[in-house]
Amino acid sequence: MLRTNAKIERQNMSGENLPENDGVIPSAVEEISCNDSTVAPVSLLQQKHREFLAAATSENTRRTYRSAIRHFQRWGGALPCDEAAIIRYLLDFSQALNSRTLALRLTALSQWHTHQGFLDPASTPTVRKTLLGIGRTNGKPKKKAKALPIEDLERIVEHLAGIDTIKAKRDNALLQIGYFGGYRRSELVGLEVSNIAWEHEGLVITLPRSKTDQLGQGITKAIPFGDGSCCPATALRAWLDATGIRAGPIFRSITKWGEIGQEALHEASVNSVLEICAKLVELEYAPQLSSHSLRRGMATSAHRVGADFQDIKRQGGWRHDGTVQGYIEEAGQFQANAAGTLLRRKRF
Repeated sequence: MLRTNAKIERQNMSGENLPENDGVIPSAVEEISCNDSTVAPVSLLQQKHREFLAAATSENTRRTYRSAIRHFQRWGGALPCDEAAIIRYLLDFSQALNSRTLALRLTALSQWHTHQGFLDPASTPTVRKTLLGIGRTNGKPKKKAKALPIEDLERIVEHLAGIDTIKAKRDNALLQIGYFGGYRRSELVGLEVSNIAWEHEGLVITLPRSKTDQLGQGITKAIPFGDGSCCPATALRAWLDATGIRAGPIFRSITKWGEIGQEALHEASVNSVLEICAKLVELEYAPQLSSHSLRRGMATSAHRVGADFQDIKRQGGWRHDGTVQGYIEEAGQFQANAAGTLLRRKRF
């Protein structure tokens, strides 16, 4: 059904009041409410339906899509649009943005048109072929966060242990839990005290929801006590005891006066904490680090010391073997290496 509601079109063309849900309320909702006097009013049914539609897509995805739509509108694009406008948009940003970013923008535009009931101009063969041509002509290698080796994490932990401040305790716990738990940054900052259970062998953390568990079945990870410089459970206990945090978010902001915030630490702060700590111990590759370096570092370092493939995959919460395999291949790029075999061959 083609929607032509002028109010909706004017709102979206101006860049304001972008739809928070991913769909259109079907007429069936109104029909049910009219035929059954026991059903809630139309407005309540519509609100409930919008909530379910919104829940079908993660907040991170919706945020990304909204950003893409705003970018298109700032460029001068009006919604709904046609194939010609999409192609002009691609051509204008073919040099400035890589093809992966452009593909994401197209997906957002496609989703907007589909769920608002308009024909989708972003998925036509011509548009897709244009994107493919841009990728082949201007394609650039995907930037990867550098894996943080366990040895360098130990250097950071040992340095933080010698600093008697609240911030050092938080950063120590944050980095160790993120590393040994194999957490994404959104999962890490989303941890709450109620997610934690202390066991004789270590720490058990139950994540209510994650990128790979959108239905909220829960993902449980165990982090044993350590017997070296790294011990995530001990670091976390030191942070909680020092701050008196007994409920709510575990990792929080800290003011320059040492005051602890009430809200969870922002996702982007994980990158900053890691980079600052890496610079403290003079890691030359500090600018190449990001929150993903913790997960990659856990996978590659665990492989080097003989951890089982499935154990690595489970701890990181990866769905696909190929992702983990890529990390493992990176870890062994100098060991499982044909050139290395030739260079180390024995001469007779």
